[in-house]
Amino acid sequence: MTFSKLLKSATCAAVLAAAAFSVAPSDANAQERVRWKMGSTYPGSLTQLGTLGKRVDDKIDEVSGGNIKIKFYEPGALVPALEVFDAVSTGSIDAAFSTPGYWAGKVPALQLFGSVPFGPQAGEYLAWVKFGGGQEIFDKLYAEHGIKSLFCGLIAPEASGWFSKEINTVEDLKGLKMRFFGLGAKVMEKLGVSTQLLSAGDIYPALELGTIDATEFSMPAIDLKLGFHQVAKYYYFPGWHQQSTFFDLMMNKEKWDALDKTQQAQIEAVCNDNLAYGFAEGEAIQFAALKELQEKGVNIKKWSPEMLSAMRGAWEEVAAELSADDADFKMAYESLQEFRANYKIWKDIGYLD
Repeated sequence: MTFSKLLKSATCAAVLAAAAFSVAPSDANAQERVRWKMGSTYPGSLTQLGTLGKRVDDKIDEVSGGNIKIKFYEPGALVPALEVFDAVSTGSIDAAFSTPGYWAGKVPALQLFGSVPFGPQAGEYLAWVKFGGGQEIFDKLYAEHGIKSLFCGLIAPEASGWFSKEINTVEDLKGLKMRFFGLGAKVMEKLGVSTQLLSAGDIYPALELGTIDATEFSMPAIDLKLGFHQVAKYYYFPGWHQQSTFFDLMMNKEKWDALDKTQQAQIEAVCNDNLAYGFAEGEAIQFAALKELQEKGVNIKKWSPEMLSAMRGAWEEVAAELSADDADFKMAYESLQEFRANYKIWKDIGYLD
């Protein structure tokens, strides 16, 4: 074989080897790509509660360059809205966007990571989670059910509720049937209200048909979209039961553990960004909604000091009872209370009243 033929043969071999080399990693990367299905407790069109979940879908695709796709599915498309916990735990779905406050019947202590009556505002709440021991407790509670969850949304204070009549005393609450969420529901029950938990889409029909007399759901911008002002005209503040609310991205723990460190970091980065985005958005959109609600004839009311005192007293009873009944709830609540006592040293001197 002449030198020119030998050179040409070697060159062809090198080109073929390079081509094979370039294909192999591509195939390997394809095998490592994440393609997950994510259920949701909230409709994707619902301001903040749903749109923050949709944003996870969009942003993780961008951040990972398409390596990770966590596709958002509407409530009921994979499993019913309030059954996503079990579905993620068993691995029948990969992930779900929700709030820890929904899982009172499964893990009572998780409610403290959704919202807390008379609890911390967003900055203090986030500080406890990230640097005050909350994250470690949160991880432990979910891990026992085969779930890894990331805090993945944070919103501003909620309203206290919609009523068809004015509420001036605790007596006015007694006998009412009301949709209520989380730990606040137990407080209302102490005050004589019969509560039930309904998902977003079921609340308006229940109000319209008289199945319930009143409801709380979320913030003005969200409640406006759901149309509650059409069937109830008294809207109460402040949202003593939810001064801030966390949302989370639940993932099947085995599937999370199978991700490489870069993939895990990318999902964590998106969720951390979603915390800031959700809080800022929530603070920015409430005043326009309040103006519109007033224009529609809604009576915006504030609870009297006496009513807030009664609600606070009822909450203290509920917290004591739940702490006595559940060791994990007691552990988490004591951690939060200890952090809040220390935080007060800074809050009292660092912030305007």
